Amino acid sequence: MSDLESLSLYAPAEMVSLEEPAIRASLTLGHVLSGIGADYEPGIRLADIHLIRHTFKPNDRDALRGPEDLTQERVVAYTREQDVPPRFPANPPRYWVILIADGGRRSRLWGTYENHGEIESASTKKYRCFDLRPSQFLLPLSDRLVVEWDNPRSWHRNAGSVTGARMPVLEIADRDKVPFPGFDGVLLPYHQLQALVDDPRYADWRIALSEVQGIYLITDSSNGKQYVGKADGAERILGRWTAYARDGHSGNVALRELAEQSVVGKATKTQADHARHFVFSLLRVFGPSTPSSEVNVAESHYKAALMTRQYGLNRN
Repeated sequence: MSDLESLSLYAPAEMVSLEEPAIRASLTLGHVLSGIGADYEPGIRLADIHLIRHTFKPNDRDALRGPEDLTQERVVAYTREQDVPPRFPANPPRYWVILIADGGRRSRLWGTYENHGEIESASTKKYRCFDLRPSQFLLPLSDRLVVEWDNPRSWHRNAGSVTGARMPVLEIADRDKVPFPGFDGVLLPYHQLQALVDDPRYADWRIALSEVQGIYLITDSSNGKQYVGKADGAERILGRWTAYARDGHSGNVALRELAEQSVVGKATKTQADHARHFVFSLLRVFGPSTPSSEVNVAESHYKAALMTRQYGLNRN
């Protein structure tokens, strides 16, 4: 019997006498959570789990505005602050399962946190602040498990509730490998660049980008400003872009200034928030043995051709 089949046959006691759901499903979220929770010691019950569904709000600077905000740092900063009761439970459970709206009522599992209690010193009269720490619970299903959230207006609920346990599982998918499009086809939004660094789906990308030096272009899609940079010597394109994925500026003067400006007076911002609209592409690639002098000449040419010193983000 497969793991999926065994999960679908497991029905926790608190679900047996519940009324029929609006949509029948052979596998529900309650089955999945109970089956996996039973493997822990002590076991993780449905009542120990709170479900939270986040939606993107592009015009709200304090919310999650798009896929580029789905980082541990940003999601924790957004999730840890919750309204005072009754809008949020007075004593929320230990495990918080975070789902992200995925079109209509589809909701995709993003990750799980352990709630280690309220941080009273950081709470206010309007918001309570919780000590949330990443959990391994459900990690193998992250970005793969998709459920149907019956009422988008209700953005949180206990997993042991009728509506929580009975959510139909729509999909448990394999994460598809992302094929490398060739150097001329590289066009990476910043959130995808961050995935490139360690996501197994981008293994072919990492191999290709680790073999070449080159001239790259960063475009801020919010205002059209551009930055021309180079990766030469042993660093290669992958090494240089890994640094950008970490902090959004990789030490470049103008980009570092943008990073510093983006967090001034904004407690929920992160050091890389300025880079959320960045798009990375390649202008030219060189073999690993190409002299740095040749790479330098090409970099200067593209800075002049694109006028990034006069109107963009290059300072030299």
